[in-house]
Amino acid sequence: MKVSIAVAALSAALASCGALAGSSTGETDAKPYSYGMPLDIAKVISITPASNAARCQVGTAHMVYVDHQGQEHAVDYREMGNCSQQ
Repeated sequence: MKVSIAVAALSAALASCGALAGSSTGETDAKPYSYGMPLDIAKVISITPASNAARCQVGTAHMVYVDHQGQEHAVDYREMGNCSQQ
């Protein structure tokens, strides 16, 4: 249940921000997310927010996860920064 909620939230965030992820955040094995790309997420290991997340801009975030076969994957995706009034 939690995995499907996480995937739905990630999909919604990616759909609202655009299509492809930009440049990698330094991880050479990370794949850029593209809209509709199937993700088999059993467990999220880490999420690194975009470096400009606090400035209300779109940036590239990084997620490391394990699939249902136990293999680790990394994906870069676009996310909208925090736009709350301070």
